[in-house]
Amino acid sequence: MTTPRTVLITGGNRGIGYAIAEEFVAQGHRVAVTARSGSGPAGTLTVIADVTDAASIDAAFTEVENELGPVEVVVANAGITRDMLLLRMSEDDFTSVIDTNLTGAFRVVKRASKGMLKARFGRIVLISSVVGLYGSAGQANYSASKAALVGFARSISRELGARNITANVVAPGFIETDMTAELPEAQQAEYKKSIPAGRYGSAAEVAKAVTWLAGDDAAYITGAVIPVDGGLGMGH
Repeated sequence: MTTPRTVLITGGNRGIGYAIAEEFVAQGHRVAVTARSGSGPAGTLTVIADVTDAASIDAAFTEVENELGPVEVVVANAGITRDMLLLRMSEDDFTSVIDTNLTGAFRVVKRASKGMLKARFGRIVLISSVVGLYGSAGQANYSASKAALVGFARSISRELGARNITANVVAPGFIETDMTAELPEAQQAEYKKSIPAGRYGSAAEVAKAVTWLAGDDAAYITGAVIPVDGGLGMGH
């Protein structure tokens, strides 16, 4: 049985973030999600926030702290893509993805760490991607943002580890979401051929890895990259 914690998940209104929130609720935690629009699953507190705006993140944390108590587990999940080939990619296409996926995680983790240091307890989980270490044509911006989360997690592991704060990365592969559902059938079949497991993953499978890392059984794991990718990126 895992100790009930106060959990905040960014981008918890759809896809993987929504599934992560559902799993934490099912396990009996106090769960809040940030969203720019929409809301998290039943049983969660939804706070409107944008990870590119530090003031909105600060306000969201304050609201969660007042409603549910200090945030003990933070999951940095909010992310965007702007896929295109390098020569067509504008500087804004690159920097906007970095600002949400990487600097956004920094803003959230920095704000969360204040309470974690005070409590001498914290669980930080960053949602990366198989593409971060495997690479993907047309995703230089996204891949760079997701690879950088590994260095970020490992540095904060060294900085905060002695205070009983862990920082880990979960790297999903192809997961069944609204985004993958829109791909043409032929393309989906082609992608599946490169996955040893022979299928896409479910958002729930990613959520189980995240809740495990945040739980009591993973207290001695920090600075790790946990792939949930059916073997697609192994060795990377």
